[in-house]
Amino acid sequence: MDKETRKSLIQVANISSMGIALGVTIFGCFFIGRYLDSVLGTGYVFTFLFFLLGVVAGFKNIYSLIKKSLNNEKPLDTNDKSAKEKTPSEKD
Repeated sequence: MDKETRKSLIQVANISSMGIALGVTIFGCFFIGRYLDSVLGTGYVFTFLFFLLGVVAGFKNIYSLIKKSLNNEKPLDTNDKSAKEKTPSEKD
């Protein structure tokens, strides 16, 4: 497997993990809120609060995954002599 294909597959895996993390967080908090409302008999108070908590936590999770993904990419080093063509004085 060449480097480009491997990099593309890693990017696809990162993107799909972001979607899964967002969905699990939002729906998990939503169902916790529904359960608390049914047990405590509070209407939709906890459902709404936990849904909002899930949305905020989900987007925070996506933000941290994107930040981690961007930090893992190596920037191009403009001072790298091996990547550039060597000058005639450096060939010796």
